[in-house]
Amino acid sequence: MIGFIGTCQAPTEKASQYDLVFMTRFLVVGGAHMDRRARISGTTIAGASNPGKWQDEPGGGGFNAARNLAALGNLVTMVCVRGGDATGQLVENAAEAAGINDLAQVFLDRATPSYSAILEHSGDLVIAVADMELYDLFSRRMLSRKSIRHAIADCDAILCDANLPADTLLALSESAVRENKPLAAIAISPAKVGRLAGIFEHLTALFLNRAEAAAVCGETVSSDLWPQGLRAQGIKRAVITRGAQPVLGFEENRIFEISPPEIEALVDVTGAGDALAAATMHALANGIEFCDAVRFGIAAARITVQSPHASPPDLNSQTLHAAFALVPEAVFLS
Repeated sequence: MIGFIGTCQAPTEKASQYDLVFMTRFLVVGGAHMDRRARISGTTIAGASNPGKWQDEPGGGGFNAARNLAALGNLVTMVCVRGGDATGQLVENAAEAAGINDLAQVFLDRATPSYSAILEHSGDLVIAVADMELYDLFSRRMLSRKSIRHAIADCDAILCDANLPADTLLALSESAVRENKPLAAIAISPAKVGRLAGIFEHLTALFLNRAEAAAVCGETVSSDLWPQGLRAQGIKRAVITRGAQPVLGFEENRIFEISPPEIEALVDVTGAGDALAAATMHALANGIEFCDAVRFGIAAARITVQSPHASPPDLNSQTLHAAFALVPEAVFLS
């Protein structure tokens, strides 16, 4: 039974007692494109040529989460748009390799979106450019296709990202409400999180980072007031990542923090938030209470930042449980 409505109680069970075996039918609606990441080899020098290496791989918030959900044993269908170019074919091949049911709309005369990022030698992001114009063609009419209507009706839960236009997100929310399906969202970026404003009140959970939380609440609002600021806009449950600082979560009248465990070496932060969202949703679907579901999410993010891939190939149920054992229990702030 899907466990998205349970409230968070003070944790009393050991990590070894959690058994995530329920296979959930997830529908993911969002970005699936090419991630291009350059990693600087030494100290970053602004305004100059820096030696480094490029790495290309299919990615996108929704697509990363979809692959992670499939790796954890779920049945995953993905709805996205892509171009009819060689890059789009690579994304299609990656979806097939991951076992994802691909319901993409292909625009033969368009280029597949891309995300190009420059990373410090440490793995931290310097700057990124998102070439995502094709997503503007992801209209609400797409959701009326018979295959997509059936996918919404047949799934157990829906996860979307803010790469979609606001009107399409609203239509997806209306379908989720009509079919009584839990809907969660990944904020993607400070520039895009505002697209979710029209569906905040319908979200089961929102996953965002500190820059995105500041964009929603206002730059002058201190981080300790973010839960109140998000609640004031209709958000009932959220997870806010803050880099190496404790992850902040809330639901109903509970606010909690969870400290990410130390890692030996940070390789690449790309995809960490998507992994957190996927593993949290996976745990919620298995009846785990929210605060401990977020601990599973942090465990998946920990695996991801130690991998050169946005969807780490070594993420599975066994490695997730091993990483979960290293995540401290939630500390309740209210």
